Amino acid sequence: MNLGPRARLGPYEIMLPLGAGGMGEVYKARDTRLDRVLALKILPPAAALKSGSERRFIQEARAASSLNHPNIVHIYDVGEENGTHFIAMEYVAGVTLQKKIGRGLGLSELLNYAIDMASALARAHAAGIVHRDLKPSNVMITTEGVAKILDFGVAKLLDPADDPETLTQTDVACKTGENLPVGSVAYMSPEQAECRAIDARSDIFAFGAVVYERVNPILS
Repeated sequence: MNLGPRARLGPYEIMLPLGAGGMGEVYKARDTRLDRVLALKILPPAAALKSGSERRFIQEARAASSLNHPNIVHIYDVGEENGTHFIAMEYVAGVTLQKKIGRGLGLSELLNYAIDMASALARAHAAGIVHRDLKPSNVMITTEGVAKILDFGVAKLLDPADDPETLTQTDVACKTGENLPVGSVAYMSPEQAECRAIDARSDIFAFGAVVYERVNPILS
């Protein structure tokens, strides 16, 4: 789907495109009711036909909207218009951690972002939510220098009664509709890559990979 300026989805008016990824397209938009600028994430119609995509899209909204933390992008609304599902979320002015790294990043600055990310993950894990796709492109750095984690599209809502040792490779939370591991290879924990049961430790592995990847060149 390619939405131009002033196109409407429900009460939201498109302003300009911000980017696209495996779970949808993101636009800068305006809430015409509250006159508030926000980010609108849209699941393309083609993706909605794939098994599990719509379910994961709705899961992103439910998982992220239950979290209230300064280092997690806030979810405002989830809706559907003529078969198109969307999530209205906080618009973060800034750049991704990936772009920040590309411009050059000092050790103290990186560690400040790492503290923000760790705080956000701790909050999510306390709520029984595993992000499962933490990587530099899923972390926004605001103009004030605050790191905010976004995109809980592949998050797993953990049942406290689940015993990770008893879950099998048929666990649908571990796989996409195409029966493949969910996540990004460079930051994926071994158990996630093998489609075994995961928990908060998978996020900790990804967090460590992100920090080590950036700290190692600085210290070398």
